[in-house]
Amino acid sequence: MNFLRDLRSVLNLTVLVAGLGYFVDLFDITLFGVVRVASLKDIGLTDPSEILGKGILIYNAQMVGMMIGGLFWGTLADKRGRLSVMFGSILLYSFANIANAFAWDVTSYAVCRFLGGVGLAGELGAAITLVAESLPKEKRGLGTTIVATLGMLGIVAAAFIGQQMTWKVAYLTGGVMGLALLFARFKVSESELFSKKTDPSRANPLLLLQGGRFLKYISCILIGVPIYFTTGILFTFAPELTAGLNVQGTVTAGNAILYGSIGLTLGDLLAGLFSQLLKSRKRAVMVNLLAGFGLMLVYGLVPGLTSTAVYVLSFLIGITVGYWAVLVTMAAEQFGTNIRATVATTVPNFVRGSAAMAASGFAFLKGHMSVAHAALAVGSICFGLALVALLRIEETFHRDLDYEETAEAPGVVSVDQAR
Repeated sequence: MNFLRDLRSVLNLTVLVAGLGYFVDLFDITLFGVVRVASLKDIGLTDPSEILGKGILIYNAQMVGMMIGGLFWGTLADKRGRLSVMFGSILLYSFANIANAFAWDVTSYAVCRFLGGVGLAGELGAAITLVAESLPKEKRGLGTTIVATLGMLGIVAAAFIGQQMTWKVAYLTGGVMGLALLFARFKVSESELFSKKTDPSRANPLLLLQGGRFLKYISCILIGVPIYFTTGILFTFAPELTAGLNVQGTVTAGNAILYGSIGLTLGDLLAGLFSQLLKSRKRAVMVNLLAGFGLMLVYGLVPGLTSTAVYVLSFLIGITVGYWAVLVTMAAEQFGTNIRATVATTVPNFVRGSAAMAASGFAFLKGHMSVAHAALAVGSICFGLALVALLRIEETFHRDLDYEETAEAPGVVSVDQAR
C-alpha cells in the first residue's frame, strides 16, 4: 500500500509530460533501425553489403549529432532553464523527421538524421533533471522510472509502426507526434531549484574538467555504453549476426528491436523499482550488467539457436540493459544544480554516441573475424568498462540535490555556500 501511495504521489503533470516527451524521443531514435533496409532499398541501394555499410554511416551521423546536441542543449538548460531546452529540441527533431520522409539519397538521409540527432539530444536530460529536481529525494527514483518506462514504450511503438507503415509515413508520424507534444509542454513549470539560482555564469560546463569531476563524469558515460551496444549492434544488425551463426529460421531487425524493446521497457521499470527496494542505484545496475553480459555470451556462443530463441534472448537481454532511468538519475545526482542539466543531457547522448564507436569497431572487426565474434569482442569491452566505471562512482540514492559546484570546492556545496 505504501508503494502504491508513493507511486500515485509522483504521477503529476511534469512527470507525465516528461514521459510522453521521452516516448516521442525514443520513437524517433529507434525508427531508423526498423526501416533501415526498406528505406535504403527505396532510395536505390540493392547490394546487402552496401546496405549494411551505408546503414552504419547514417546511424553514426545520427549518433554524432546527438553527442554535439547533448553539449549544446545541456549547457543551454543550465543557463536558460530546463523548459527552454524541452521546447527547442522538440521543434528541431520534429522538423528533421518530417524532412527525412523526403530524403532522396544517402547524403540527404544522413543530414536529416544528423539534424534529428542534434534535436533529440535535448529531450531526456532536461526531462530527467526537471523531474529529479521537482520531487523529494526518496521518491525521485520512482518519478524518473515512470518517465523512462513511458519512453521505452516509444521503442515498442517504433518497432511496430515501422513494420506496418511505409518508411516515409513512419518518419512523418514521428514528426507530427513531436509537434503535438508541444501543446502539453505549455502547462509544465520550471524547476524551483533552477529558479533559485541568481548567477547564470555558474552554469559552466568546464567545471566538469576540474577536480575529480571529469573521472566521475566519464564513469557515468561508460556505465551506459552496454545499453546502446545492445540496441545498436545486437538488435539493429540481428539479421547479419544470425546469418553468421547459422540460426534456424529468418531473423529480422524489426522483430529483434520489437522484442528487445519490450524487454527494455519492462527492464527499465524493474531496474527502477529494484533500486528503490535496495535503496541503491549502484547495486541495481551491477546485477543488470552481470546478467546482461552472461546472456550476450549465450546469444553469440551457443550453437543451434532458432529464430524464436534469438527473439527470446533479445527480450531477456533487453530486460538486463533496461537500467536507463537509473543511469540518468544516478548521473544527475552526482553533480550540483549549476551543471546538473549539462551532465544529465550529455551523459545519455554520449552513451548513445558511443554506439557510433561500437558500430565502427564492429564494422572493422568483422573484416578480420566472424560477424558474431566481432560483436562479442566489442560487447565484452563495453560490459567490462561499465563494470569498472560503476565501482568508481558514489552511491547517491539519499543525496539532497539542493547544492552547486564551485571551482574552488569540487563536490557537494550547498546553494547558500555557493552564493
